Order: sequence, then structure tokens, then C-alpha cells
Amino acid sequence: MANPVVVGVDGSQSSLDAVEVAAREAGLRGVGLRLVHAFGWPSMHVPPGGPPWNPAAAGVRELVDGTLLKAEQRAREAVPQVETTRDVTVGEPLMVLEIESRTASLVVVGSRGLGAFGSLLLGSTAVHLAAHGRCPLLVVRGRPDPSGPVLLAVDGSAAGEEAVEFAFAEASLRGVDLVALHVWNTRSERAYEGPGDPLNVMVDIERLREEEQRSLDETLSPWQERRPQVTVRRSLVRSRVRPALIEASREAQLVVAGARGRGGFAGLLLGSVSQALLHHAHCPVAVVRGEQRP
Repeated sequence: MANPVVVGVDGSQSSLDAVEVAAREAGLRGVGLRLVHAFGWPSMHVPPGGPPWNPAAAGVRELVDGTLLKAEQRAREAVPQVETTRDVTVGEPLMVLEIESRTASLVVVGSRGLGAFGSLLLGSTAVHLAAHGRCPLLVVRGRPDPSGPVLLAVDGSAAGEEAVEFAFAEASLRGVDLVALHVWNTRSERAYEGPGDPLNVMVDIERLREEEQRSLDETLSPWQERRPQVTVRRSLVRSRVRPALIEASREAQLVVAGARGRGGFAGLLLGSVSQALLHHAHCPVAVVRGEQRP
């Protein structure tokens, strides 16, 4: 049986929006939808007489069931034919959804949830899953009902191959164009990436542009051969990476990025570009880690 799409449900408006998007993703893939509520949200308002670690306690079961019922209704309104299952698990949402990601085709979460830190731009659950999840993560954020192409952040790294594959698959499933955007600048030069590089080094701009164009072409060509039905628009832009991608997301329905690109600090599990998109993109963001499955 195909791995389901898993969506985290906590009763917030953000999670209900995520349920609708998850239902559409499950429908596109022809797989089931799994609604997961991790019982034990730190700031959950629990009725008197029911400790938060016991979902069967007085009043708590009704609260959880009501949350999941509302989510299930939202899913069925969006895509009636999708088979939906519900699950309540005791534990922190971070760990519960990370475990769920091991057997999911996609995990979907809202950009904000319930809790004392609800005003933050991005919830800790989304950040944790982007860095540690075992399958692609889709964070629902940005403008309502976004339209346009799928936007792929191309960095030319080996770790980004799975993100490229995912972006081609999403564009094919959605029946839209794929915009492959590769942003470069003088810091893209491989010869000048070390910490001891001189600040006044001279760079051959035209040679560097040609190298970045070659990197973009080499990244995309194998996937265009495998998915010829996808119309690809290649875009090579000299600019600052994060602002350029965030601005491009205004015209996209989904932006796809790898968890880590080339450069940066090897020990980091989530790169600065993917973090910037998760916090500031104008449409939903999919983060795909390389070598995710054990």
C-alpha cells in the first residue's frame, strides 16, 4: 500500500488550512490522508478534571475528537474521494510527526500552531521536521489559494537532487510549469569560498556566469528527459539568494528547496535559504532533505 500523506492537526486555523492542502496532495498522489493529533501540546487548554497526558480523561477525549472531526470535515469538503484516517498519539508533536515521517510520502503542517509562541513567524514543529524529517515536508503559508508555477530553488549541490526530483513530480501532478531559479553572485565562486579568502579578489564575472549556467543545465537536463511532459522555465539571476527567492515566490503556488545547499556549515541540518523561505515565502514551501530514507 502506498505511503499516505500525513498532516499534523492541533485545532488552529493554520492546521485546518494545512489539512485542506494535505487532502489535495493526497488526491493528486492517489494515496490516503492520515490526520495526526499529538496529545500533549505544551499550552493546550485542557478542561478541568483531565490531565493533559491522559486523552481518555473527562472532557479531554471530547475536545480531541471535536478537533479531529472538524479537520476530517475540512478534508472531505476539499477532496471527497480521499480515504481519511485519524490517529491520536500521546507525545510531543515534534517527535510524533518525525516518527510519522518515516512511513509517509509527505508530511504537511501549518506555519503556526497553538501555544504560547503562536505569534512567531514559524512554529518549532515545522523547523524541526524540515531538519529531521524522513520525507518531504510541506509547510502551508503565504497567500490564500496561491496559483502559478512550481518554483524550484536550484543550488547545484548533490544534496539538492531529491528536491529537484520532488519539484518535477509536483509540477507534473499539478499540471503546471516548473520555474527553475538559480540565483548567483560573486560569492558563488567555488575558488573563493574558503574562510581565508582575500576580500579584494578579482572575479571574472562572465566566466562565473557561464559556470552557473552550466550548473543549472546539468542539474535539470536528466530530469527533463525523465519527465518530458513538464514545461521547464530556466532562470539564472545574479542577485542575493534569499531575497530573490522570496520575491519569486510571490508568483508561485509552491516553492521547493533542499534542506541544505552548497557552502555554509557542514554540521547544520537546515540551511539559511530554506529557513528564510519557511519564514518569509509568499506561498507554501516544500523542504526536501537529501538521503532522507534510512
